[in-house]
Amino acid sequence: MTQDQIPLLFAVGGAHMDRRGQSSVPFIAGASNPGVMREEPGGGVFNALRLAVRRGVKAEMLSVRGGDRVGDVISAAFEAAGIKDSSAVFIDRTTPSYTAILDERGDVVAAIADMALYELALPRQLRRRKVRDSIEAADAVFGDANLPSEGLQRLAGLAGDKPLYALAISPAKAVRLKPVLGDLACLFLNRREAFALTGLGADASLPDLHKALKAEGLRAAVVSNGGEAALVYTNEDAFSLLPPEISEIADVTGAGDALAGGTIAALMRGLPLEDAVREGFAASALTLQTHSATPVFTARIFDTALAHIPAPSPLA
Repeated sequence: MTQDQIPLLFAVGGAHMDRRGQSSVPFIAGASNPGVMREEPGGGVFNALRLAVRRGVKAEMLSVRGGDRVGDVISAAFEAAGIKDSSAVFIDRTTPSYTAILDERGDVVAAIADMALYELALPRQLRRRKVRDSIEAADAVFGDANLPSEGLQRLAGLAGDKPLYALAISPAKAVRLKPVLGDLACLFLNRREAFALTGLGADASLPDLHKALKAEGLRAAVVSNGGEAALVYTNEDAFSLLPPEISEIADVTGAGDALAGGTIAALMRGLPLEDAVREGFAASALTLQTHSATPVFTARIFDTALAHIPAPSPLA
């Protein structure tokens, strides 16, 4: 494949600082827990986009950040990842951040998202002529629910007939996607986010979830559920996929982003969703085994992980 043949993905969403504190002992709420603090550039779309670039796509991204030291770190992360940075910098603002507390198993027990700048400034950036030109040149468009609903609707309008992928981010933000669900080529979300969109309870079966999401107008989705069976569906077919057991999970941060990035890259290379999602789960498995939301891996390491991902099974 030549450079000109490599598909181009244009993304809009969060690129900020991820800070994670992980307890080294069984976590006790309301107490001081010994552990380790880590920080790295992150953000749902940014994490997914860096993974997609490693899996064979070119990328450009629009985000917003402050004119502070953290903003400089984010800028350097774009360059290191080989992603064209079309972000706007607001000198008098602070770069958004996400701070999570993880228990000794790497699961999130609490988190704070300081991301008001996205809601304030990102929708306005979509009015720039340069953004319209970039979307016109792209093969697909990718956004996350860090954008408010009006921004997501504008993005869907700009995408036109191009495939538009989206990441739900959180249960609180997933509902912002409701006005554009019918415009999406595929939505990546977890069960809690799916419940927020559909109103279903935690005991909902995969067929119930499939029916409810389709009723909301969503034509295709990948609904992850940790180590339990995921729901994968298109207009024509619905599947379940049971991820392989991960013996030692280092950190769950970024696993869903990697799932989205790996799947989208495979879709843009021409694979059908039921095959592409296996690549997404391989990327997610590699992420779960590291303390980084964007793990570095060779093609051989990825292929080994992929060999452990089962084929999806038709939904009963």
